[in-house]
Amino acid sequence: MHLVLLGTGGTIATRATGGGRAVQVDAAELLRAADAVWPRPDGVRVEPLDVAGRASFAAGLTDVLDLAARVASAVATADGVVVAHGTDTLEESAFLVSLTHSSPVPVVFTGAQRPFDDPAPDGARNLAAALRWAASPQARGTGVTLAFADQVLPVVGVRKTHTLALRAFAAPGRGPLGQVDEAGVRAFATTRPAPLLEPGVRDLPRVEVVGQYLGADASAFADARSRGVRGVVVAGFGSGNTTPEATRACLDLLSAGIPVLITSRVGAGPVVGLYAGGGADLAAAGAVFAGDLSPWQARLLLAGVLAGTAPGDLDAVRDRCLGWLRATGTVPEPTPSPRKDPAR
Repeated sequence: MHLVLLGTGGTIATRATGGGRAVQVDAAELLRAADAVWPRPDGVRVEPLDVAGRASFAAGLTDVLDLAARVASAVATADGVVVAHGTDTLEESAFLVSLTHSSPVPVVFTGAQRPFDDPAPDGARNLAAALRWAASPQARGTGVTLAFADQVLPVVGVRKTHTLALRAFAAPGRGPLGQVDEAGVRAFATTRPAPLLEPGVRDLPRVEVVGQYLGADASAFADARSRGVRGVVVAGFGSGNTTPEATRACLDLLSAGIPVLITSRVGAGPVVGLYAGGGADLAAAGAVFAGDLSPWQARLLLAGVLAGTAPGDLDAVRDRCLGWLRATGTVPEPTPSPRKDPAR
């Protein structure tokens, strides 16, 4: 079995310096550290390749699209791909790569909360677990996943939930897909991959995220519109509500043919249009409620949809977004209307 390890930098590859942590560890050294945690299964060969050497907060959209292309190239010849990545933007990078991944070959992201030279590092164990999961038959067909702190998580809906703790990621409401530890690899569930983009895409339309807070006005929406955005994602209150001013601004955007996706600033749970003057008005006007996606993942979903949709075609954007959200189980299928009994 042939696995490819792509090193992109991040905390997992950093050492302490006088000016702070800096990326100084290449993919080959990461692999040696992982092998010291758990020996690789017999017959598994890992090819370490360095893609980048930066902290993930310094990466741009083009960098992640380049990473997606490198993943696609590796998938063409390998039985599994593991990506060592920084945790700051991992939930976004892994999600965007998942939008381009259509092969049954597993792609597994991992990283670390502590640097490579920490007295008690976590990166080597996380990487060893990612490699074991990628090499397992249970991983095939699961799309892009995240191996972290002994858990395997779906990247759709995953969030970084702690700044420093070793168990830094969760997929609220979805649970882990599996566990990798001294007892081996156990799969609990499967994901529903739904590719949306070709791996060779070089850019995506501009989509802004606008947050809601007590007393928020419409200025952020006006600013986004003045800069020619193709779409807006709202990080709303609760189950997807907005201030009266923000609600009116969203309705104006929709009237102008600019799509609006609704998410929540809350860390878990789906959004749904329930309240008059807020979410209910947005739902009635055609805003898309993005289930339990974080605002940051919803931004990439909308940008991916817009990349293949004519400007102003709100119906097409809505249909493509909802199609992807339903295909991944992020929102439920619509409930059929009850049939009327003609005899009554």
